[in-house]
Amino acid sequence: MSGEDAPAQQQNAVDQKQETKPAEEPKAEPPKTESAEAAATPAATTEKAPEEETFTYRALVLTGYGGYDKVKLQVKKGKPALKAGEVLVRVKVCGLNFADLMARQGLYDRLPSPPVTPGMECSGVVEAVGEEVTDRKVGDKVMVLNRFGLWQEVAVVPASHTFLIPDGMSFEEAAALPVNYITAYLMLFDFGNLRPNQSVLVHAAAGGVGIAATQLCKTVKDVAVFGTASASKHEAISQGGVTHAIDYRTKDYVEEVRKISPKGLDIILDPLGGSDTHKAYNLLKPMGKLITYGAANMLAGQRKNLIAVAKNWYHQFSIHTLSLIQGNKSVCGFHLGYLDGEMELITQAMNTILDLYKQGKVKPRIDSTWHLEQVGDAMRKMQERNNIGKVILTTEPMPEEEKKEEAKKEDKKEDKKKEEKKKDDKKKDDGKKEEKKDDKKKEEPKKEEKKEEPKNEEEKNEEAKKEEK
Repeated sequence: MSGEDAPAQQQNAVDQKQETKPAEEPKAEPPKTESAEAAATPAATTEKAPEEETFTYRALVLTGYGGYDKVKLQVKKGKPALKAGEVLVRVKVCGLNFADLMARQGLYDRLPSPPVTPGMECSGVVEAVGEEVTDRKVGDKVMVLNRFGLWQEVAVVPASHTFLIPDGMSFEEAAALPVNYITAYLMLFDFGNLRPNQSVLVHAAAGGVGIAATQLCKTVKDVAVFGTASASKHEAISQGGVTHAIDYRTKDYVEEVRKISPKGLDIILDPLGGSDTHKAYNLLKPMGKLITYGAANMLAGQRKNLIAVAKNWYHQFSIHTLSLIQGNKSVCGFHLGYLDGEMELITQAMNTILDLYKQGKVKPRIDSTWHLEQVGDAMRKMQERNNIGKVILTTEPMPEEEKKEEAKKEDKKEDKKKEEKKKDDKKKDDGKKEEKKDDKKKEEPKKEEKKEEPKNEEEKNEEAKKEEK
C-alpha cells in the first residue's frame, strides 16, 4: 500500500506505448529483389497491433478538489504492465469510504494530487500474475486493499495486498470487508485489548466501521455497546448488536452515557475529532482507552469548508503526559492508510476476520450499490449520513434504460438549477427596482426644493422693481 507499490494508473498507457515503440530505423541496405519484397509484404500486412495498444478500461478519476462532479468516469488506453510480485485484477465491485470523501476535498494526504484514481478496496478476479507470484493464480477470486487506485475496471497491485474470497462470500461483501473490518479489529483488539464485561462507545454506529466494530464487540462476552446514530437508524443498529442507541442530533450523548454508566467507559472509538475528542477523553473511566481515527467534523458540505476545518483544528485535542498518568487513561491514534508497510500485521488481522466470517460471527451489511456512472450520488448518500452499512460501486456497465433515466434526472437537476437561478436573478432585479424607487422617492423632495428656489428669486426681482418704481 505504499506509494511505490500502488498502481500508477496515469502512467500505464504511457509506459506501454514506450514499451511497444518501434525500433529505430535500420541503416540503409542494398535494395531487395522483387521476390524478397513480395515475400516480406504478407508478413507486414498480417501483423496485428499488440493487445497492449488496443486494451481499454473505464476508471473513475479525481480531476481536481471540490464537489461530487470532480470525480469523472474516463476511458483509459493501454494494458497495465506487471512487475515482479504483482497481479492484474479484473475489478467487480469497489468500496466507498469516508476517506474518499475527504480526499475529494483535498483533506486526505494519502492520496496523490489529481488527476488520480481513488479507491482503497475492491473485489474481483485475477487475470494475470507477474513473476515471483506463487500464491495467486489466474481465476482466483480476491479482495484487494491498497492505498488508492481501485475505482476502475482493472487494477495492478502487489499480490500481498490481495486476500482469497471464501466460499459463499459475494463480491459485494468482499469489497465491503477490508477497510472497515481491519480498522475496527486493530482498534478494538490491538489497541483496545477488548475483554469481557467492558463497555465501548461507537460513533456513527450505522456506518461501515460502526457496524464492523459492533459485530466484533459481540464476539466477546457481555460487552456493552453504546452507539450514536440518528433516531431513524436505531432499530437497525439495535438489531445489529448495539446495547444502548443514542440520538446524537436531539440529545447530549455525554449525558446519556453518564446516566447509564456513571463511571464512564472502557473504550471509545472517535472518528469525529475536534471538541468531540475532548468529550471522549472525559468519558473514559480509569484504565480507559480513547482511540481516535478520523476528523469527520471537518466535512461540512460537498466542498471544503474552511470554517469547519479551522474550527476542528482550533478544538484539536492535546494533553500533557502528567494528566495521562494522573488519570490512568490512554490515548491512541489509528490510520490504516499509514500501515501500508505492515502487511504482515494486516494479513494476520484479515485472516482472523475471515475466520469469524466463516463462523457466521461477522457479516458486512450492504446499504446500496451504484454504477460507476453514479459515483456522485453514492458519495452524496454517504456524506449526508443517509446510509446504514456499506455504500459500494459496481463496475458493471449501466443498462441503457438506466442511463436514459439518469440523463433525465440530470436534465431535471439542471432545469431546477436554472429555475432557482432565474428566481434568484428575479429577486435581485426586484431588489434593484425597489432600491431605484426608494432613491427616486428620496430625490423627489430635492427636486421640489430646486423648483421652488428659482421662483423665490423671480419674486425677489419683481419686488425689487416695484420698490424702485
